[in-house]
Amino acid sequence: MSEFARPVSLRSGRLVALFVPATRPDRFAKALASGADAIIIDLEDAVGHGEKAGARAALAAAIPAGGPVLLRINASGTPWHAEDLVAARSLPLAGIMLPKAESREEVEQVAARLGEGIALIPLIESARGLAAARSIAAAPCVARLAFGSIDFAADLGCAHTREALLAARSELVLAARLAAGAGPMDGVTTRVDDVGLAQDDAAHAVALGFAGKLCIHPGQIAPVMTGFAPTAEEVTWAERILAALDAGGSVVTVDGAMVDAPVRLRAERILARTEAAERSSDEQ
Repeated sequence: MSEFARPVSLRSGRLVALFVPATRPDRFAKALASGADAIIIDLEDAVGHGEKAGARAALAAAIPAGGPVLLRINASGTPWHAEDLVAARSLPLAGIMLPKAESREEVEQVAARLGEGIALIPLIESARGLAAARSIAAAPCVARLAFGSIDFAADLGCAHTREALLAARSELVLAARLAAGAGPMDGVTTRVDDVGLAQDDAAHAVALGFAGKLCIHPGQIAPVMTGFAPTAEEVTWAERILAALDAGGSVVTVDGAMVDAPVRLRAERILARTEAAERSSDEQ
């Protein structure tokens, strides 16, 4: 494992990651400089069948230092999966993204072939994957879950809308909580020309309990980070709640509403998100 200048935990806190095609090593350093918490070098969807071997072979010399790098390998059962695992073992990676994960057994087999110490982020992209999400999230090798919303919608034949995917997103948040892990990462915003939509999608993900998001363009990073940051009103509310509790005991009344331990926890989490947003701003 490499030591990165911008350390990020895959297992806790916010994780906003930017995809970059494995065939474009000229973009790796730019992706790291985008302000994302991590980059994901993509050997799967972004690379054509005839390009996968060459892209894989070039990674050892192309992966840059200076930030957390993940590798999205090809799914189990594909012709490229085994060679991806061999290559990954020798690369300076923070973790592996496993697409189309559908069982804990599959995830643990991949982890065993990668070797000790490489964390996995399974992508839940199908009905079978969602049905197994709780057991997958509980596997010790799993850092957190991620939602492949586009593939999931295609698998179910449903619309790729917030309403249609609400139940799936809520199940992933619940699976992560039952496993006592970090909140999952939400899927991509496909419109790269609408930064307002990327920000709004991020805010929607936070409201549901997500703790990260996948991005496909450097221009999405800043608005997504803004979407993950609390609003000024939320920060003011959290500060008032904590001040009242610190001054008045374990249970107090603020604006006519009872405030106790669960409300304190929400306030503390809001301020923790504020600190994460401020750190990101300082680093950019």
